[in-house]
Amino acid sequence: MWYRTSMAVLGVVLALMATRQADGNEPLSTEGEPLQRFEFLQIRMAIPVRITVYAADEPTANQASQAAYARFRQLDRILSHYDPDSELSQLCKQAVVGQPTKVSRELFTVIAAAECVSQQSEGAFDATVGPLMDLWRKSRKAGILAKDIELAEARQKVGYQYVSVDPAAQTVTFLREGIRLDLGGIAKGYAADEALRVLRDHGIKRALIDAGGDIVAGAPPPEKESWLIGIAPLDTPDAAPSRFLQLSNCAVATSGDSVQFVEIDGVRYSHILDPRTGLGLTSHSSVTVIAQDGITADAWASAVSVLGAEKGVSALTQSVPSAEAFVVAQTGSQTERVDTPGFSRYEVVIDQKLTD
Repeated sequence: MWYRTSMAVLGVVLALMATRQADGNEPLSTEGEPLQRFEFLQIRMAIPVRITVYAADEPTANQASQAAYARFRQLDRILSHYDPDSELSQLCKQAVVGQPTKVSRELFTVIAAAECVSQQSEGAFDATVGPLMDLWRKSRKAGILAKDIELAEARQKVGYQYVSVDPAAQTVTFLREGIRLDLGGIAKGYAADEALRVLRDHGIKRALIDAGGDIVAGAPPPEKESWLIGIAPLDTPDAAPSRFLQLSNCAVATSGDSVQFVEIDGVRYSHILDPRTGLGLTSHSSVTVIAQDGITADAWASAVSVLGAEKGVSALTQSVPSAEAFVVAQTGSQTERVDTPGFSRYEVVIDQKLTD
């Protein structure tokens, strides 16, 4: 038995994780009761968020999971670019060019992290793409590309270098008119990190958060060394996973266009925007990044997608030495596969019958 995320690129394989071990040797809770497995599913941040926990009893699991979902809801009110009343939207609407604006700890954390990845990836990841994203969403919906003049005007308002952050003062400063941030490529990972922290605060260490393709894993299930994650094939995302990972106390995110893409004038465009062109990527790829936390894995999966296999993996390893990645990129009939040197240590060979 395995679970597929809404992006149809990652799945949590639970076939090897029994709720109760037959030999009775499973770890005990602080009250001396065997740990049991509980699963929850809610829509948060417009995506299905699945939470799997091991707890002593149902009330404990329910209370912890509800607190984790509440944290998702709270962060959505802060980080959403769709909600006109969110803190992010208000910042973009009210900020005065050149004048520092004090923001919440959560919003500052995500913007600062986005700025860091933007610099490290030389703009392949750029949270200031709001104006370009607006045009691209319209193009995808209408099936018509934006006019060159529209793209040029939008690009004038895009550039991570036009955002300055001050950690000491916890302020954000816009250095150009029209800056609008879109944190869609990093917010889910951060929210999953925070949800796992909330579960730990409630005494639950053995847990996993699957936020629509961004997976953050805590300590492994009872009597197991890790959680088992499946990576679906590039061209058949609905098929059984072709590669499997063993992970614990870290995160993994996959970015790709196997499901979300559009064809305009005979050209296939990904939903992933290239900040340099203002258009969706035309390369067909799947990028999986393993990192210490969800915010890093989420942002870098997008950055590597934009940079391409070789350049993207190189930038990742130089910027985040502890991270690992696996990339499959297809151009015409040519398929390129690139792994970081340490990616294989997370892989495991699984009998396909266990995933049925």
